[in-house]
Amino acid sequence: MVNLETLVRDQLDDARASAHGRSAHLFVHDGPLRQTVIALLAGTALDEHNTPPAASLQILRGRVRLTGLGGGQELVAGDVTAIPHARHGLQAIEDSVVLLTAVTEVPERAPGVAVGAAARN
Repeated sequence: MVNLETLVRDQLDDARASAHGRSAHLFVHDGPLRQTVIALLAGTALDEHNTPPAASLQILRGRVRLTGLGGGQELVAGDVTAIPHARHGLQAIEDSVVLLTAVTEVPERAPGVAVGAAARN
């Protein structure tokens, strides 16, 4: 079991001690599922990168801007959003901690099986 508040505190401390002003800790790695707590100090960023097949971002503390097509989206503590299927980045407007949940692969559907039918099986 993991205590999310402890991870938030520890990752902020690690980010403050880092020359780059950021820190990340992968704490769930189960098949294609990954959950990572990422801390970014105000003014730091994760450069644009590609997205996995499915991912969400939950803001645990602070305020960030999810950048990419359309200029980006500002998110605050308590917000949860799906990550767009396009190149994107993340900028910290203030000291922030986010929870990234990602699925790194999606199984292929059997030919001729409708999406709804596959989900019900």
